[in-house]
Amino acid sequence: MSTVPGPQRSRARTGTLMAVGSMTCVQLGLALSVPLFTSIGALGAAWLRLAWAGVLLAAWVRPRPWRFPRRTLLAALILGVVTAGMTMLFMAAVARLPLGTASALEFLGPLGVAVARARGRRLLLWPALAGAGVLLLTQPWQGGANPAGIACALGAAGCWACYILLTQAVGDELAGLQGLAVSLPAAGVVATLVAAPAVIPALTPRLALAGLGLALLVPVVPFSLEMYALRRLSTAAFGTLMCLEPAIALIAGLIVLHQVPEGWSLTGIAFVVAAGIGAERTGARAAGERPEPDRPATAESRPATHTADIAARR
Repeated sequence: MSTVPGPQRSRARTGTLMAVGSMTCVQLGLALSVPLFTSIGALGAAWLRLAWAGVLLAAWVRPRPWRFPRRTLLAALILGVVTAGMTMLFMAAVARLPLGTASALEFLGPLGVAVARARGRRLLLWPALAGAGVLLLTQPWQGGANPAGIACALGAAGCWACYILLTQAVGDELAGLQGLAVSLPAAGVVATLVAAPAVIPALTPRLALAGLGLALLVPVVPFSLEMYALRRLSTAAFGTLMCLEPAIALIAGLIVLHQVPEGWSLTGIAFVVAAGIGAERTGARAAGERPEPDRPATAESRPATHTADIAARR
């Protein structure tokens, strides 16, 4: 019988559904981005999505960063840099490595967070099980090795780990999507500096409109869901749940592209689903729990619900 209280289990279920919804949006967005790759390349598609996402979220949320605590504003800006790095480095890795190899290397990021933040040896079972499942799904040993590609994939993994930790920290400090409305425009600026000069000459109104639609699928909706999910789940549980993404991609390939998975892939799906269920049942954050529970509570480190109350009285 589970020892997790009912309200916490309900928060965990809600957070899990949000995380799964985020991953589904990401996979659909990637599938619909394929035509853009042939026109403006992978980095160009990443830039177009990030740039539009920053504009859309800033216009919708209308953040007031000058009211943020300085430390929180800095964290949101760093989150934007990390988001841009995560997106573009993974695209660069895929250009040099087989997708399975790049995916397996990138998943070292959330798995590392899950292992580092798990409390108790028993909870380490879920990231270990998910890691085995990811290896079976992606089978990286079948691909070739490219040093630059490996470096890009490991860089994306490090950015993903930082993204998880920073998203939870910023989400705890700021109500609603205020933090994301600062981080995504920052990510758009970084991506613009890196990719836009080479892509703008090939940009057409049709491609720009396509990028606008894709920005809603990747990253506006999924990143918003992830910020809310990380208010309900521990970083260990969230990092483990992210390993469901290869399974979602494989199932989408079966349904949409009629790609029949091998026996090892089906075993991998079973492993990551079992790990996801285990993480959902044991990974709830207690009400008011902080990412760093040993940090003293201050006016700047209150939970998001308290921050919302303060903002409402201003």
